[in-house]
Amino acid sequence: MKYIKFPAPRDWIRILARPAFDNSQLLETVKGVLEDVRTRGDEAVKEYELKFDKVQLTSLQVTAAEVDAAEKQVSEELKAAIILAKNNIEKFHTAQKHDLHKIETMPGVTCWQKAVGIDKVGLYIPGGTAPLFSTVLMLVIPAQIAGCKEIVLCSPPNKEGNIHSAVLFAAKLAGVSKIFKIGGVQAIAAMAYGTESVPKVYKIFGPGNQYVTAAKQLVSLKEVAIDMPAGPSEVEVLADETANPAFVAADMLSQAEHGVDSQAILITTSETLAEQVIAEINKQVEELPRVDLAKKALEHSKIIVVKDLQEVIDITNEYAPEHLIISTKDYMGIANQITNAGSIFLGHFTPESAGDYASGTNHTLPTNGHAKAYSGVNLDSFVKKITFQEITQEGLQNIGTSIEVMAENEELFAHKNAVTLRMKK
Repeated sequence: MKYIKFPAPRDWIRILARPAFDNSQLLETVKGVLEDVRTRGDEAVKEYELKFDKVQLTSLQVTAAEVDAAEKQVSEELKAAIILAKNNIEKFHTAQKHDLHKIETMPGVTCWQKAVGIDKVGLYIPGGTAPLFSTVLMLVIPAQIAGCKEIVLCSPPNKEGNIHSAVLFAAKLAGVSKIFKIGGVQAIAAMAYGTESVPKVYKIFGPGNQYVTAAKQLVSLKEVAIDMPAGPSEVEVLADETANPAFVAADMLSQAEHGVDSQAILITTSETLAEQVIAEINKQVEELPRVDLAKKALEHSKIIVVKDLQEVIDITNEYAPEHLIISTKDYMGIANQITNAGSIFLGHFTPESAGDYASGTNHTLPTNGHAKAYSGVNLDSFVKKITFQEITQEGLQNIGTSIEVMAENEELFAHKNAVTLRMKK
């Protein structure tokens, strides 16, 4: 872990750089898989499942019997926790519904907007080093609330050809339409192009490794929409001398254990706190089952001491973290000055883990600085908004001349005539 004291503002961008990886070979591999699945469908998907996930599949779709069997394998304790999380996520996302009422912009001219769920959405749930059943809830629940008609879920199977039982339980509980045993680039390709088994969807959601991220970005060029650009998970802890160093260390390690390319950053005005956090990290990391992953992530993680709270705020807005924990005395005053962050966690007793699982907010968030321009996944991510307008004869008389003048000055005379003919009538 790098320990940096009082960097000059001109050096912030360099210091805050995320881990960089050479992806030139990666892109060629991804393009090849995408094209192969596009042309050969299920046959290609099965071959890539054998190659990458080391499993020979005869059928790609998870059966109802498999889902029922998986439910029996989930402990009652975990079921209760998943149900509690589902209820909170449902409450928070349902509250995001709002209708724009009809507005009469001038007499006789009425406009309004309607939110319509995207008909077909595809959700990718990573397998890899951890079964992310929490991500199932984060994506399926808002899709259901939005009114999406078909919700397709892909997740990589294990070597026995099974998806983790908790993932299947969460999918059934939340209301997935179809579940497929497909991972990686081949899953993104199957949902983007459609195969004999997998329906083509209109928008793809979900996190993944560099290959999955690249595949989503490539298919978004002309095939489907995607939720957002995304990269490795990250957290910033913004802390002052009132913070508990053990809490801060635990928060940083909770991101570091995601994977070797994750990043954790502490920005503080207190050198004493910084040194205490380093000691706590060194102690706590040794107790983690995923100690090797966490240690590799810590190699490109940082503790940065700056001169005052204004610099803390400015450097945070420059970094634009996916997750931001504000562990300070006046956390609300600081939070009101943060303009770039995916999700913010306030006070000494609000761990980032709460948002990952059960508080109700969505954990699918912009990474790699994209929080400067993107929101995290929310109810609006699953809808499209259609505008309506209705004009009466009186309304056309009120607005028509302005339309004619504007159309004529843009030299679009058919546009003008569409108004003129009606006004004469």
